[in-house]
Amino acid sequence: MPDYSYTPRIGYVVKRYPRYSETFIVNEILAHEKAGLSVDIFALRRPIDTHFQDTIASVRAPVTYLSAPNVLSAGEFWEELMTAMKSLPGWVSGLDAARDETARDVYQAALLALQARENGIEHLHAHFATSATTVARLAALFGRLTYSFTAHAKDIFHESVKHEDLQKNIQDATSVITVSDYNVDFLQDKFGNSASKVQCIYNGLDLSRFPYSNPNIRSPRIVAVGRLIEKKGFADLIAACSELQMRNIDFECQIIGGGPLQDMLNADIQQRGLQEKVRMLGPLPQREIIDSLQQAAVFAAPCVVGIDGNRDGLPTVLLEAMALGAPCISTDVTGIPEAIKHDHTGLIVPQKNVVALTQGLEHLLSHPQERTRLAQQARRLIEHTFDIHQNTAVLRSVFDHATSRINNCQEVGL
Repeated sequence: MPDYSYTPRIGYVVKRYPRYSETFIVNEILAHEKAGLSVDIFALRRPIDTHFQDTIASVRAPVTYLSAPNVLSAGEFWEELMTAMKSLPGWVSGLDAARDETARDVYQAALLALQARENGIEHLHAHFATSATTVARLAALFGRLTYSFTAHAKDIFHESVKHEDLQKNIQDATSVITVSDYNVDFLQDKFGNSASKVQCIYNGLDLSRFPYSNPNIRSPRIVAVGRLIEKKGFADLIAACSELQMRNIDFECQIIGGGPLQDMLNADIQQRGLQEKVRMLGPLPQREIIDSLQQAAVFAAPCVVGIDGNRDGLPTVLLEAMALGAPCISTDVTGIPEAIKHDHTGLIVPQKNVVALTQGLEHLLSHPQERTRLAQQARRLIEHTFDIHQNTAVLRSVFDHATSRINNCQEVGL
């Protein structure tokens, strides 16, 4: 039964909602709602994806779009600010902090602060340390609320990251969450004492949706899932499949997902003569992805650090594959070795090393007992460390601590 004794109302702030690839946010909100937490969702932009995961239909939280015109006129900007000045207790003190921010961020922050106070929201939590967190930070100042955020990967590693903005977002937050110990170390090395509040809470899974099955009798199918972008390393996977074909290894490979590299990857498959071996399936609903993972003899996540610095944090689909019993091979990028412990819960190979990737794939395809050993140990790790109900309970304690602090300050008149 849900625990309805937990009373704070939380505002989740995201750039777009929903998004096909961000199942971890939906899973997190669903786990909160199952525990009795009241959540409102605020999105800075409307969705642009053409496919959505079916779990979105289970979310009860209302969604508010903080709509701002593409071209924000001075009249629209000042009209919203005049409304904010009349209603928001922290408007004057927060205005100085907004001096260097974009007009759009300030405008949306004012909208968010007004809506949050109207809805009785006590704390804001943003996902990704970019515009969503900046808007949450300003809204918290304007409305005298608290805020926290979860940092993932592109928002801290990509070459486009503005480190001064990221430092401000970290400094003013009551708490900063990130998805791996690797990320914690990175942020603390980069920002020193101001990042001492950063803590790791892993993305989790609702394990009732990911039942384990033994992989020892599965057909020799390799499955990979992700956006078709450089950091996923699918070009290396296709090259490894070419090597497997030249070695006369029996296999097929499915790559699930869409993205800007689709044409290039398809051309590579054609050039290597892999049309009968490697299939690009495009984006699929999660139930179909689960079906594919349950039939996979190997799940491949050959992640790399892109030339722009972009990289994966700890892909949720990798955790899903581990839960379902798909033996995994991945690379030594960011937090991945925290889940794939080499020769214990899967295989780790150096990134961008096609030879090592080919050898690992061949080994798993050829040794069913080894697949079972790794898969069983992977499932145990997932149950112990990546259960979403355990992990979101820790996150709710973060929210509870933040709202307790601000309520105590208000009681003593601070």
